[in-house]
Amino acid sequence: MSDRNLQKIKARLKLTAFCSLLSIILILPSIAAENNNNNNKKPNPTQFPPNPLEIRVRDPLLPRSSKDKRPLTDEEKATLAPALDELNSEAAAKLQAGDEKGAFEIWYREMRLRRYLGLLPEVRGLSRLGGIAWERNMPDDVQFISKRLETIRQKELKSPVELNLLQALATAFEQVRFPESAVKVYEQILALNRPQQDTAKEEALLLKIGELSFGAFDYPKAITAYQQLVDFAQKNGDRNKQVTYLKQLAYLYTKDSQLPKAIRTKQSLIELYRNEKDFAQIPAVQLDIGTDYEAIGQLEQAAQTYQETYAFAWSIQLYSGAADALRKLIALQVSQRQLENAIAASQVLIQAEQLANNFYGLMNAYDEMGKLYVELKNYSQALEAYENGLEVAEELKYREDYFERKIQQVARERNLRG
Repeated sequence: MSDRNLQKIKARLKLTAFCSLLSIILILPSIAAENNNNNNKKPNPTQFPPNPLEIRVRDPLLPRSSKDKRPLTDEEKATLAPALDELNSEAAAKLQAGDEKGAFEIWYREMRLRRYLGLLPEVRGLSRLGGIAWERNMPDDVQFISKRLETIRQKELKSPVELNLLQALATAFEQVRFPESAVKVYEQILALNRPQQDTAKEEALLLKIGELSFGAFDYPKAITAYQQLVDFAQKNGDRNKQVTYLKQLAYLYTKDSQLPKAIRTKQSLIELYRNEKDFAQIPAVQLDIGTDYEAIGQLEQAAQTYQETYAFAWSIQLYSGAADALRKLIALQVSQRQLENAIAASQVLIQAEQLANNFYGLMNAYDEMGKLYVELKNYSQALEAYENGLEVAEELKYREDYFERKIQQVARERNLRG
C-alpha cells in the first residue's frame, strides 16, 4: 500500500472518531435531561397515598348531581341505604374469595356514600371497616379510617350530641386501636351521663377510661379514673371491687413512679383484708411494700417491713410467705454488710423452709448460709452448712456435684488456715 493511500485511511479514521465524539457530546445533555425527568417521575417514598375516603367522584347511586348541595330527603336515604348494604355484602364476598384490594375499593365507595345518610350510619360503617383493616394488618387503611373518625370528632359533632353517636364513635376508635381518641369521647359521654346520676353507667365509663388510658400509657389519667372507682366501690360496700380497684391503683402508682402513693394504697388494701379477716392475702402485699421502701431508699423501713411480714406470716402458719420475707430480709442485710444478722435470719429461714416442706428452698438456704460463713472465714460452720445442703441435694438428686465441690474447697481452706 502506498504512503498516500495510508495517509488517506488515517485521515478517514480521525474524521470518524471526531464525529463519534461530537455525537456523544451533543446527546449527553439530552440524556441527562431525560434522566432528570425520569427521576422526577419516581414516586416519593415518604408521600402518603391519597385517602380513598376523600375522593370526590360522581357516584351513580346518588339521586342528585354533584352540584346539588342539598341533603338527601328521607325517601332518598331510604332508597340509598339498602344499596349500600348490598355493596357491603359484595365487598365481603370479594374478601372471602381472596380479592382484598377489590373488597376495600367497594367498601371505600360504600363509606363515601354513607356520609349522605348521616354521621351515625357513617361512623358505624367506619367502625366495621376499621376492625377488618386492623385484623388484616393494613396500617395505611387503618390510618385512612382513623383520620376520618378524628375529623368527625373534632369538626363535625354538633351540640347537642346524641349519646348513641358518641358511643358509636368511641367504639370505632377502639376498633382502630386509637385509645387516646376513644378516651376523649368516653369523657364526653361521662360528662353527659353525670347529671342523670346513673352510678352504674358512670362506673362502667370510668372503668373503660381507666383501662384505655392504661393501654395508652397515660398513667395519670388512668390513676384518676381508678381513684374514682375505689370511691364508688367503698360507697357501695362492694369488697371485691374495692380489692380489684385498689390493686390496679397501686400498680398504676408504681408504673408512674409514685411509690409513696403506691405504699399508701397497699396499706389501704391490707386494712381491707384485715377487716374482712382475709389474713392469708396480707403477707404478699406487705412484701411488696418492703420492696417499694427499698426502691425509694428507705432501707430501715424496708427491713422492718420484712421482719413484720415474716412474723405475721409465721403467726398464721403461712410458712412459705414467711420464707419469702426472710429471703428479702437476708438479701437486704447482705447488701448492707450485716452478715451476722443475715446468718441469724438464715437460721430462721431454714426452719421456715422445713415447715413449708420446700426442699429446694431448704437446699438453697443452706447454700446461702455456707457462703455467709465463708465470707466471715468461719469454715467449720460453712462446712456444716454445705454438708447439710448436700444431704438435701442427694434427696432431690439435684446439684450434688456443686455441694461436693463446695465441701472440698471449704475443707481445704480450713486445713490451710489451721
